[in-house]
Amino acid sequence: MKDHLSRAEIRKDAAQDAVQAAATAVGQVTAIVTGAVRDVAGALGGFATEIFEIRDSARKASDDHEE
Repeated sequence: MKDHLSRAEIRKDAAQDAVQAAATAVGQVTAIVTGAVRDVAGALGGFATEIFEIRDSARKASDDHEE
């Protein structure tokens, strides 16, 4: 004996699958974007640290030169 699904149930299953697929894709994209933002923030923070170190080195060199 075969089970027969109504057209409404088939449509509901298709819609459910589509929503689940969309949610998965959105989740994956969100994870990628979040990781990228984290990486960019880390890179900018590292760059700022380098700038501060360069500035301090330049001040020390200037101070040593004046003495």
